[in-house]
Amino acid sequence: MTNIHATLISFQNKGILLRGKSGSGKSDLALRFIMAHNAILVADDRVNLSVQNNVLFGSVPTEIQGKLEIRGVGIAHFPFLAHTEICLCVDLIDNLSDIDRLPNPEKINLQGVSIDRLVVYPFESSATYKIIAKISGIIS
Repeated sequence: MTNIHATLISFQNKGILLRGKSGSGKSDLALRFIMAHNAILVADDRVNLSVQNNVLFGSVPTEIQGKLEIRGVGIAHFPFLAHTEICLCVDLIDNLSDIDRLPNPEKINLQGVSIDRLVVYPFESSATYKIIAKISGIIS
């Protein structure tokens, strides 16, 4: 098992791993998914990664179960899943102009497992919808 700095949510039973530097918007994006799209929190800030039968799973460390940091407000408590299969890795960037207009579909190798990757500017109002389109197969 490997512990990484990231946030993990489950949307329609599909794990979305949000990666980015501290302050990049991981928790904020997770909060918007939870509140507006009925996503379920798995882990905020720290995620345990493990592989079983060539499937990548993420789980929450015990000490942060159900906790989500809302910057400037405090720690919120939400229902949570202890683990989920990770189906998409979303890398958050801090400059919208760094995103290609029409990027080629990407995969990323995490713990020896290839999964879909998407690059998103998290503070764009359409960020959650872009991720939903990707995880739902609307875009390749």
